[in-house]
Amino acid sequence: MIIETTVIIIYSIALFLIFLYALAQLNLLFNYLSSKRSQDNCETFDLENPSEVPMVTIQLPVYNEMYVMERLLDNIAKIDYPKDKLEIQVLDDSTDETVESTRAHVEKLQATGLDIQHITRTNRTGYKAGALKEGLKIAKGEFIAIFDSDFLPEEDWLKRTIPYFKDENIGVVQTRWGHLNRNYSLLTKIQAFALDAHFTLEQVGRNSKGHFINFNGTAGVWRKTCIIDAGNWEGDTLTEDLDLSYRAQLKKWKFKYLEDVKTPAELPIVISAARSQQFRWNKGGAENFKKMLWRVLKNENISRKTKVHGLLHLLNSTMFLNILIVGILSIPMLYIKNEYTHLKPYFYVMSFFVISTIIFFVCYWFMYKNTYGGGIKNFLRYIGMFFVFFSIAMGFSLHNSIAVLEGHWGKKSEFVRTPKFNINTLKDSWKKNKYLKKTVSVHVIFEGLLMLYFGFGMYSAFIVGNQGGDFGLFPFHLMLFIGFGYVFIKSLTSKV
Repeated sequence: MIIETTVIIIYSIALFLIFLYALAQLNLLFNYLSSKRSQDNCETFDLENPSEVPMVTIQLPVYNEMYVMERLLDNIAKIDYPKDKLEIQVLDDSTDETVESTRAHVEKLQATGLDIQHITRTNRTGYKAGALKEGLKIAKGEFIAIFDSDFLPEEDWLKRTIPYFKDENIGVVQTRWGHLNRNYSLLTKIQAFALDAHFTLEQVGRNSKGHFINFNGTAGVWRKTCIIDAGNWEGDTLTEDLDLSYRAQLKKWKFKYLEDVKTPAELPIVISAARSQQFRWNKGGAENFKKMLWRVLKNENISRKTKVHGLLHLLNSTMFLNILIVGILSIPMLYIKNEYTHLKPYFYVMSFFVISTIIFFVCYWFMYKNTYGGGIKNFLRYIGMFFVFFSIAMGFSLHNSIAVLEGHWGKKSEFVRTPKFNINTLKDSWKKNKYLKKTVSVHVIFEGLLMLYFGFGMYSAFIVGNQGGDFGLFPFHLMLFIGFGYVFIKSLTSKV
């Protein structure tokens, strides 16, 4: 009975943590809805008045971006802002032939009168954080806009973001990510679904009540003095953006999130690229939880509610570990339930936690409706999308849990960039992308085994008990089977 008791305790704790996270999401939904009823009366710069136009530096941190560099540079060159108040830094850590092609393209743009500099380093110390910090030393701008290589801001982007910095307490203005290739494949639809939830429900829900939010690494602007006051960029985590965001807000800097300003970007179209991006984000989140936990708890200038939301925010990635634990233990729990009938009251109580799924369903519906519109047809499409999204998200839970555990254990790893494709011009020739990871992770083998394991879980529903089976967990095991099956098969085959 010791083993059974241990299983029950661990399973219950993981379920409870998921429930807490669901309640936090529900609170963010209430915040989001209430924010829609309030008006933004911020004082802003009048950029029509030359005396109010501040100097801006745009930083473009890049590393071996053969397929998107030309598109990036040509797009940034179209930014509508007074040329005498705009500087562009191409922070190029590349180690391949793109160094020369980028230099040549920068020189062409310089010839048009654009203040653009090509800055290279002899090593990648600190990776992206190191490049941003190096560029900051010589940046002319009072404000620093940052774009990754796959982002294509609209021409009026600076004119829609910079004015908010008239409030001297604002240290960051962050915009919402758009998706150039949302409908390219099921994989891109799932990624867009998850990111839309973050950029509507979570960012607005937290920002509207003064809770911690994060600069998302790109498509945002920093006040230079805010970066320096917060301790500058540090490369000791894989998510330097989340790290600096928390340090800045602990210093009482305000963040301004603009849901209505979309910055289009390209989503990873192959599963190996999505896996590497997910690994970096989730491991970096765990690293920042370790780094920021006591700083948040000990800070006397923030409310308890903000602390709770902050800690749950930092623990976002750890939810994958809880999901994996619940999934793996759910099959032993099925047998325990039917073996020890005196535990039935406990299982009745545990069934209450299905409300977590209902909360997620309701919260994400508002996000989906915001993107696609309401109505019965869209609601029916949403039901299918929610099922598919949750299934595949759970299929990534092993991969992401390993990232989380490495982060909590302090295991250091290299900053692995996400390959870019420029699919608008390359179409199916993405298969020739020189940056694609050619080897299959050993994790894939275990994902295949988990697919079989949850197939056994579905079979178990028919054979346990004395009443012709127990199908309470069958839908859950079906979703896990589909999720791990999708990730396993796509990782071995076409990878798209």
